[in-house]
Amino acid sequence: MSKAIVKPDYWQHDMVQSGEHKELTTLNLGPTHPATHGIFQNVLTLDGEVIQSAEQTIGYIHRAFEKLAERRPFYQIAPLTDRMNYCSAPINNMGWHMTVEKLCGIETPKRVDYLRIIVMELARIADHVICNSVIGVDTGALTGFTYIFQQREAIYEIFEEICGARLTTNMGRIGGFERNFNEAAWAKLRQFIKVFPGKLQEFENLLVRNRIFMDRTINCGPFSAERALSYGFTGPNLRACGVDYDVRVADPYCSYNDLDFIIPVGESGDTYDRFMVRSQEMKESLSMIRQCVEKLDKMPDKKTFSAEVPAWVLPPKEEVYNQMEALIWHFKIVMGESNVPVGEVYHCVEGANGELGFYLVSDGGRTPARLHFRRPCFIYYQAYPEMIRAAC
Repeated sequence: MSKAIVKPDYWQHDMVQSGEHKELTTLNLGPTHPATHGIFQNVLTLDGEVIQSAEQTIGYIHRAFEKLAERRPFYQIAPLTDRMNYCSAPINNMGWHMTVEKLCGIETPKRVDYLRIIVMELARIADHVICNSVIGVDTGALTGFTYIFQQREAIYEIFEEICGARLTTNMGRIGGFERNFNEAAWAKLRQFIKVFPGKLQEFENLLVRNRIFMDRTINCGPFSAERALSYGFTGPNLRACGVDYDVRVADPYCSYNDLDFIIPVGESGDTYDRFMVRSQEMKESLSMIRQCVEKLDKMPDKKTFSAEVPAWVLPPKEEVYNQMEALIWHFKIVMGESNVPVGEVYHCVEGANGELGFYLVSDGGRTPARLHFRRPCFIYYQAYPEMIRAAC
């Protein structure tokens, strides 16, 4: 089921360009510039304040993750996925773990699936909070950013209780999690579920019908569904163009098919639509978290946090410290001595910014023979010059 984001009927916005063409200006924006939100170079050709063309250089953020991963045991690759998108690192972690599980034929228990969904949807909310609040800052509104970022901190506190880390989490393991959620994590999660809806509404009240924000985002960077599909768009950027594609529905994984949720879609694929799609997705993510918590509360099993796969799940520390067999297994797992079948798999998850895919080729060795990450944002940058052309 999908839900369209509808703009107010009274709003009409036409981009007006007046005056004769004057001498063109070349502006080097980046690669390190406060407006780029990353190491990203744009060489812009301007007619006054109107962008005529753009040439981007994206190599500044290439860090050879794939080649690094091909020289590390499967168990040690998760920390690399953290850095692919540190705004929602747990989704990257879970996607990688599920890829190896798909190769090895590991099936995770329902409880593990629901725990993973909770973590991934919290990460999605944290990522969308960053995107939407920064859009507000870029259009001249700082207040919403300072308000909603409190909730991002609340999510990081939950992550900290689960795995000990906040930003680059290295959360979970092949087969499930490294430990069960503690009572503090559950208490903070339930408090977040209670508080977040009101805080999100407060944030939306500052921007959604703000005339200045609307003037600076409606018809800004519009993109048609046909052009988005031809480039390979996925995620919120594609859904903002009116295409209701979501990996969680199109190719369900991790028991997402047990949940009831809608796919928000936009109309014109402009900045306002992208903002609204992410805003609605945060509400859907919270609904999914609620559903998972309710399902977990009804389960008699409160202790399972991983599948029964001794070759991949580390033994408890007290056993490692006191038993030789447990110490041996700990060493074998960390150093990549677990048997991996020969084969190739592709597994994708719905990352916060779009389809995040892992193409893994195994020759049965300690490390991947070939590993390719399908990063959603890399595809968007191919369309970036077309998207910003004629923008002011």
